[in-house]
Amino acid sequence: MAGNSCIEFVRQLVSAPMNASDPAISADVVADVFKDCFLSTEATLLVGGAVEPFFEPGSPAQIHFREDFVRSALHEVAHWCVAGARRRRLPDYGYWYAPDGRTGAQQAAFFSVEARPQAIESIFCDACGVDFSPSVDNVEGNVSELMLKSFSTRIAQWRAHFHDRGLPVRAALFCQYLNRACVQREGRRVTHRP
Repeated sequence: MAGNSCIEFVRQLVSAPMNASDPAISADVVADVFKDCFLSTEATLLVGGAVEPFFEPGSPAQIHFREDFVRSALHEVAHWCVAGARRRRLPDYGYWYAPDGRTGAQQAAFFSVEARPQAIESIFCDACGVDFSPSVDNVEGNVSELMLKSFSTRIAQWRAHFHDRGLPVRAALFCQYLNRACVQREGRRVTHRP
């Protein structure tokens, strides 16, 4: 997709009013869309049913998402879209993961790396009619209202960045495929609010 048309597509998604209350797509459809979009070019599959999400390099590489959760699938694809070629050769992209019950410092580190992929995830949600809300991924941790507000602001800033400059190439392509799948299923383009 040409740079300007990609930017225009993201602007339309980010700017459009919300018009879907139920998901227009299942996790299985998301996995099929990902396969159609990337198996031949990136040798990567999106696989549901995992207890915890995980990226496994290989041939093909596999992005595992939680159970059959659409949001988990979209979130894990967003991480894959921002991971560079070197990171995509490492298990779980070479990143650390601290489970539920993180300390304040661990949660701050989580927030510092999660705003960009969650902004992309939110745009994927827009493309396929799935409601988005920021994920703190720390149910038992003590996340203050101020921390959550700051994190939500960073996600909004990344969305604005993508609105102005366009999504990363793989994210833009996947977003188009998602939207096309929803048009075919629902007979209309599904969009959400900024």
